[in-house]
Amino acid sequence: MDIRLDDLSGQQVQDLLAAHLAGMQANSPAESVYALDLSGLKHPDVAVWTIWDRRELMGVGALKQLSATTGEIKSMRTDARHLRKGVGIALLDHIIDQAQQRGYRRLSLETGSGTEFDAALGLYRKRGFANGDAFGDYKSTEFNQFLHLEL
Repeated sequence: MDIRLDDLSGQQVQDLLAAHLAGMQANSPAESVYALDLSGLKHPDVAVWTIWDRRELMGVGALKQLSATTGEIKSMRTDARHLRKGVGIALLDHIIDQAQQRGYRRLSLETGSGTEFDAALGLYRKRGFANGDAFGDYKSTEFNQFLHLEL
């Protein structure tokens, strides 16, 4: 597996991000979809990494800078053909490492509730993320969850 900083210009990457956004919209109340579209991921405060097996895209994940000491994980998605191959954990570990290199003291994320989110929640908790309060501009609802990792 090869992890690369991505410019989001490739069709495979755009297709996976579109599938991610569609999945969030299909499994979340409309007012609780906070997934970034392609233009949001191209913001200067966001870095996106992709993970590859030769020429085949396996997954994507992003890190958004919230402040000089905090970051937010965005757009984590493993291609369905590569589930249970260690793609998600490899990307998450890479993002945590990048956050530490940037001097962040905390990583946060927002996600949903229900069976569609169980695998992601298990992944984050495996690396020490714990439920906590809403952050940034997010509003707490019965659907969404906020996880934090102190670095």
